[in-house]
Amino acid sequence: MKKIVALFSGEGTNLANLIEKIHTKHATITCAITNNPKAGGIAKAQKAQIDVVVLDHTLYDSRESYDAALVETIRHCNPDLVVLCGFMRILTPVFTTNIRAINLHPSLLPAFKGSRAIEESFESDEPLCGVSVHWVSNELDGGEIILQKSFTKNSSDTLEEFTAKIHEIEYEILPQAIVNILSKVKL
Repeated sequence: MKKIVALFSGEGTNLANLIEKIHTKHATITCAITNNPKAGGIAKAQKAQIDVVVLDHTLYDSRESYDAALVETIRHCNPDLVVLCGFMRILTPVFTTNIRAINLHPSLLPAFKGSRAIEESFESDEPLCGVSVHWVSNELDGGEIILQKSFTKNSSDTLEEFTAKIHEIEYEILPQAIVNILSKVKL
């Protein structure tokens, strides 16, 4: 079975979704890596008996030294695919030139790059919003698009309702993108 390493920083809702829809069905999540020792996703991974590595970014003197440790940890796992699912770090070329990874982003890229994508998309005049899965590149949220899904914004929605729609799409298209990619990966 093909192997995935998942990177996350927070509550791990997208990680939990991957555990439910992908883990042991389409691939094995062999390791979950977080930069946040207090991340809620740690318990979700441990409950599924997935190895968790905490690489606390505050213990490193630069982004590059952190990314070097991250690359080394990932290489030790020897995955077929690395999935960033809520990993809230800007990655340097130390990572992006050594690891082929995909990222989940809560906007229709190239619009609304960065960590405030949901809020910026919600506050914009754009009628069409959505979610992207893309290859990680040296440019923040700038890699080749793998899959996108959109919806038409409802002007009466609150930010919470809008965010819930974004998450619903995330939970659908990230597993779909992973299955599509892994079906093409030769072992």
